[in-house]
Amino acid sequence: QVQPVESGGGLVQAGGSLRLSCTASGRPFSSYTMGWFRQAPGKEREFVAAISRGGGSTSYGDPVKGRFTISRDNAKNTMYLQMNSLKPEDTAVYYCAVDKRYIMSASPGGYVYWGQGTQVTVSS
Repeated sequence: QVQPVESGGGLVQAGGSLRLSCTASGRPFSSYTMGWFRQAPGKEREFVAAISRGGGSTSYGDPVKGRFTISRDNAKNTMYLQMNSLKPEDTAVYYCAVDKRYIMSASPGGYVYWGQGTQVTVSS
């Protein structure tokens, strides 16, 4: 069993930055492909970013390309999401997700473990 735990959410003004963190216990952290998703009220869960097991490959959803950066530190069992130039439309609950496959999927269906989420609110 793997339990991801997110942290780092909060309230920020438009144009500001936040960094989210996700730690995951269980098997060696480097065994997992990891991803970030977000869900705003009344909307479906949306792909934000994914990172390969070693961190050498990344993938981003179109709305965040050029503004967000995903990274991981396997020695610390931690994944990060650096969010810059935040916009009010980035407001959502952000979820960390764990995938046992090698692929980096933009579909939430392939991820097997999910954190509880952390709220990010961007004011205009």
